[in-house]
Amino acid sequence: MENILSMLIFFPAAAATVGFLIHKDSMRQYGVVVTVVEFVLALLLWYHFDPSMAGMQFVQNLPIISSMGIGYVAGVDGVSLFLLIMITFMTMIAVIGLTEKRNIKNLIITMLFLEMTMVGVFVSLDVIMFYVFWELTLIPMFYIIGFWGAERRFYAAMKFFLYTFIGSLIMLVGMLYFGYVYHETTGVWSFNLLDWYGAILPFDVQLWLFIAFFFGFAVKVPMIPFHTWLPLAHGEAPTIGSIILAAVLLKMETYGFIRFSLPLFPDAAVFFMWFMAGLAILAIIYTAMLAYAQEDMKQMIAYSSVSHMGVITLGVFALNTEGIAGAVYLMLGHAIVSGALFMCVGVLYDRRKTKMIKEFGGLAHNMPMFALVYAVVLMGSVGLPLTAGFVGEFLALLGFFKASPILTFIASLTIVLSAIYMLSMYKRTFFGELTNPKNKPLKDIFGRELVALGSLVALIIALGVYPKVVLDPLNTSVNHLTHVMQVKAVNEDTKEKLKALNTIGEVK
Repeated sequence: MENILSMLIFFPAAAATVGFLIHKDSMRQYGVVVTVVEFVLALLLWYHFDPSMAGMQFVQNLPIISSMGIGYVAGVDGVSLFLLIMITFMTMIAVIGLTEKRNIKNLIITMLFLEMTMVGVFVSLDVIMFYVFWELTLIPMFYIIGFWGAERRFYAAMKFFLYTFIGSLIMLVGMLYFGYVYHETTGVWSFNLLDWYGAILPFDVQLWLFIAFFFGFAVKVPMIPFHTWLPLAHGEAPTIGSIILAAVLLKMETYGFIRFSLPLFPDAAVFFMWFMAGLAILAIIYTAMLAYAQEDMKQMIAYSSVSHMGVITLGVFALNTEGIAGAVYLMLGHAIVSGALFMCVGVLYDRRKTKMIKEFGGLAHNMPMFALVYAVVLMGSVGLPLTAGFVGEFLALLGFFKASPILTFIASLTIVLSAIYMLSMYKRTFFGELTNPKNKPLKDIFGRELVALGSLVALIIALGVYPKVVLDPLNTSVNHLTHVMQVKAVNEDTKEKLKALNTIGEVK
């Protein structure tokens, strides 16, 4: 088990390389097998994971440039473990439900390389290693949008790449400066995140570094006003690209806040708490209103995704166990729900070659199974109790309630707003008479579509009914994180604020 993280990182890349030798007619089956094996490896990691340990487990540390303290350092805790499982699961489901028919061999090879980079981001404990994998995710996603996308795919791919690349460059400057400060303080170079956790920085240095990391993470969340690339990217990307973009790539940024910004800059995190909360609430309300105004079903789900990411950000900056644990849980729930929503849109687009809501109506008559699946996924999106979406939203809002009941009430409007635009879209799509003759011959979901969507529906319900299996190990790591923040804070006011925010206790 000491090498399982390396296996998880590099197995998809090795399989993708072998994929060049596979005949194109067998490539779909090959991709499914590879992603299933990768998912099984992630489950094996979970089986051997000790939920009572707060720190990193399965740590691998191999020096690469010893003189500069750069190495291959990988490990997981309760936060990254379930995000890692989510990555492998959603990639597997996306490949199983793949509807794209153009150049499928290269698409699956690209997806496997993308899976390698995403896994690398969530297990990297060396900052330079993290940044390398972070940037490498851009290449396969740029290719997926630019080659398999819709009419404006090149513009969407370029905008996606430039926004995220520029934000990441600012973050890189912050990383390098942190390394320099660490060297000046200790006399040694190190980019090992575990070493950085032991460094205590002056308040003014924390502020500037928090801002540098903020640009790298905020662009990819995306937070307003950096959000304009996302609806375009979703609208032009193929279905499989939208699934991975919404389910995984957007979670890299909120994970970055949890892994870097909170434990490394606790005073700055408290200082910017209300600013971050303001941006999160603005995203929640504003993009929910934009979602309601959309006639394109995919664009509506894209804006909805930004709105729900605002709730996740709000939970992260509650700065307590309830909020952060809820944010991580909502990251998992949102990944499954948003992936399922984009897959449902893909089902309709594959049959009708349109995403416009007005083109449909009465589909429940000839697609009853699909209507049922879509309804369950939609309920998960609006946060219906006993679904994964409810658990995450409830805990995230509960955590921030400790800081501000009024702002929490405003943020909770996302549940009402999402119910309005989602139910309105569902009514126009599935209810009423089947009047459009183009919709009458549409077939219900079957085979691999039913397997893929059925698996997502089962998980939405399972995580809503029994969240304890995730929350127990998650609480251990999050409690450790909040303790580290209190210990590393240099201002007494910050320490008192963090103690006050963490008086409720862990989530059961």
